[in-house]
Amino acid sequence: MLLEVEALNVRYGRNHAVRDVSLSVAEGEIVTVLGANGAGKSSLLKAIQGTVSSSSKVARFSGNDLLSLSSHKRVSSGLVLVPEGRQIFVSMTVHENLLMGAYCRRDTEVAADIEGVYGRFPNLAQRRDLPASVLSGGEQQMLAISRALLARPTLMMLDEPSLGLSPILVNQLFDLITSLNREGLSILLVEQNTHKALQTAARGYVLELGRVVVEGTPEQLRSGEQLEAAYLGAG
Repeated sequence: MLLEVEALNVRYGRNHAVRDVSLSVAEGEIVTVLGANGAGKSSLLKAIQGTVSSSSKVARFSGNDLLSLSSHKRVSSGLVLVPEGRQIFVSMTVHENLLMGAYCRRDTEVAADIEGVYGRFPNLAQRRDLPASVLSGGEQQMLAISRALLARPTLMMLDEPSLGLSPILVNQLFDLITSLNREGLSILLVEQNTHKALQTAARGYVLELGRVVVEGTPEQLRSGEQLEAAYLGAG
């Protein structure tokens, strides 16, 4: 497995946000994590990235022990989070935002990779010297994903990437996710759009109050009652 986590816990004081969660992502796989607001999905991704304190029995990525790695070392190892709300640097230019994505790199191919991003997203290329604040919501999400790509990840974690986007942009976003996966990128996807997530992923986990209540293929999750119960706060 590319990513393997066993019995992961996150606590904020008395709030036990993530409770003994175990999950895995294989190389070349798209895995989704579903659940209602407050289920612990974002805390789970932040714990894997190392930006919140956590404990776990096992946490391995590419064969390495994540528990011994700082957040920036996890990025250098190929594990990258695109956070909820995009969190781009709006006062910086589009180009500067992309450069920030490569801050852990020491190779000489950053400029070529940025040009590759501009080739994929012409709208970003046209606005490369403008502050990121001028971008539309969809363009800002593309910039956030592009910034993550500049770190050359092997696993990209996406936290609610379709939030606030129009239906047309949501379709474009999931086309991009599928395209990146076909190019070899593994993806761990937290997403409120259950239909699109299950349409895209190979497997999924459903969180309720910080716990995994069911896991399986999209077909298994669609046919069971736990997914609906998790969103309705029952079961």
